[in-house]
This record gives sequence, structure tokens and C-alpha cells, in this order.
Amino acid sequence: MAERIAGAGQGAARRVALVTGGSRGIGRACAERLARDGFDVGVIYAGNQQAAEGCVRALEGLGARAAAYRCDVADADAVKATVAQVTKDLGPVWALVNSAGITRDGLFARMRDEDFDLVLDVNLKGTFNMVRALARNFMRQRGGRIVNVSSVVGLHGNAGQANYAASKAGVVGLTKSVAAELAGRGVTANAVAPGFIDTDMTEKLPQEVRDAYAARIPLGRLGSADEVAGVVAFLVSDAASYVTGEVIRIDGGLCM
Repeated sequence: MAERIAGAGQGAARRVALVTGGSRGIGRACAERLARDGFDVGVIYAGNQQAAEGCVRALEGLGARAAAYRCDVADADAVKATVAQVTKDLGPVWALVNSAGITRDGLFARMRDEDFDLVLDVNLKGTFNMVRALARNFMRQRGGRIVNVSSVVGLHGNAGQANYAASKAGVVGLTKSVAAELAGRGVTANAVAPGFIDTDMTEKLPQEVRDAYAARIPLGRLGSADEVAGVVAFLVSDAASYVTGEVIRIDGGLCM
């Protein structure tokens, strides 16, 4: 069963968004943007309770009802229980943002089976588990938004990231399949494919490596998590009601 961090709650009902990997990086930026846009937000996190508590406080400060839930997205039973708890606490989910992801980089010829399996389990199977757990809800309410976070690495590959690239490519195929299956019920499913984004992952890189990445990008800089969140916010909005099955790159022109 998921461990929940409850928020105090705020007044009238609003649409509910559920964000995985929501306590940090792109996920947190998405959670905060959706709170600003009028959503109540459930945040799923893997293990950093302090970050999750901070996220809930920030979301409440933006006027949202919010709660955080510790859950291993690779565990289908845990996901099902968490979705049920979110629905009980906040109401039916309208928007699902799958941002949870990990890396275990290494040259593929030397990659350990467990590193390949773990990345696929979290990044791809975790996304599948979340979508499947909410599919009946979306079909029953005849509407909803699904946004899955892929990566430009999933579109073009990258040396040393065979597992990550495979998982993110799988997210693209999953997204398009889900879009086709749920379109008749008014549900859209899209993916975003960020490039080099300034997050805690990239902060760990030496400055010369960051500079080298920036030099490859036509816009001349790394992107921000807020810039990714802006595209996600569009895709879950009513303005994107006729957009489904798409993959939108957010990479400063890197892969054009």
C-alpha cells in the first residue's frame, strides 16, 4: 500500500492531476504548473520524503489541494492501490503525467542484466502500469489527458544509454497505442521528448561537459524544467483536445 503525505486541502473541487516522479525535476515543475493552472495534484514519489513534503507545501501555496504518495511505479499492485487512494482523497483523475524515470548508464556490451531490467521496469513498465490503472476511470468519465515523458534519446539513441533509450522509445510506442485505443472515449495521449534539461541529473555533470552539450544545441543553452512543464500544461488543457498520439520534442532544436 502506498504511503501518503497529506496536504491540508483547499475549498472547492477542481480537476485532478496525478504526476509521477513529481517531487523533483521535470515532474515537480509539471506539478507546480498544473497547480497554477487550476488543478488539484497528487504527487507520486519513489523515496525522498523530504522533497515530497516540500512539493506538497509548494502546491498548497499555489492554491491546490495536494497530497504525495510513496509508490514503486514498477509494482502493478502498488500502482493500483495508489490510484484508488488518490481517487478517494482528491477525486477522479483527469490528467496523468508520467515523469518518473531513472538511468543506469553504461556501454551496452558490459551492461548488467539488472541495470537493463530496472530501467525498463521503472521507465516503461511503470508508465504502462499507471496508464492501465487509470484507463477504466478515463473511459468511464469519457475524457482525460495522458502525457508521458519520453526523451530525444528514445528517438535517436545515445551511446552508453541503450537501456534508457530502449525504455524511452518504448514509451513512444506505448503512447501511440494508448492514443489509438482510448480516442473513442475522448481521452488523449501524447508524449514529450525533452533534450538536455537543467535538472538535478545534469547538475552533477562537470561544467565542461554541460558547456559541450550547450554548444550542440542551436538555441545555445540547456532547457529548463519549466519549459517542459509549459508544453505538458498545453497538452492537458482544453486547447489540446484535438491533439493525440503526438510526440513533441523540447530540445532547443538539437534534433531538428
